[in-house]
Amino acid sequence: MTLPERPSDEQPENPLIWPILGLLEKHPDGWMVHTLAESLKQQGLLNTLDEVAEQDFFKRNFLLMNALYQLQQMLLPGQWLQAQAMDIKLMHNPGDQQVDEQDPLREYYLDWQNYNSDTHAIRDLLSTFWQKYQQHIGNLSVTTNASWQQDLAVLELPADASPAQIRKQWRRLALRWHPDRPEGDTDKFRLACEAWQRIQSRLHN
Repeated sequence: MTLPERPSDEQPENPLIWPILGLLEKHPDGWMVHTLAESLKQQGLLNTLDEVAEQDFFKRNFLLMNALYQLQQMLLPGQWLQAQAMDIKLMHNPGDQQVDEQDPLREYYLDWQNYNSDTHAIRDLLSTFWQKYQQHIGNLSVTTNASWQQDLAVLELPADASPAQIRKQWRRLALRWHPDRPEGDTDKFRLACEAWQRIQSRLHN
């Protein structure tokens, strides 16, 4: 079976998106970057990233802001995520809030080249985050050896779905089934997470 080609300009998805979404849903009064980082650290999802304190702070801040800006785009148009370092919270979006494509901070944090690491190191790091997060939410081992077609079926996609379609559908289902969302479903979210990770592994190998 020939897998579809992955777009060369596709940005890696930050797995911290999903535990951050859970924290924002559980505690809607608002967060700051350092309080989010501390909560993720307590869950075992964000440990030391560099032996040099300044670099560790930079990398942790970069990963969090990158996840927030990705999530901000995903939640529109129904919700608005205020993604300011000292004021982070979910709000109902009446329709007037839109992503500012010219925002220099957003542009900076969505560009993985600014993380000061090579592509393979970044993907290895994100893979480690995925593994930690999967341990956090629990595994459904029955899907371990699922085929490409089975994984696409979990995401409610046809066998000829493109990488762009897969990514869009994964995000739509993950937002729907996230266990901390009002209509979330933990088992369906786990299944979708596992299918997405296997699909990404096949596309990147």
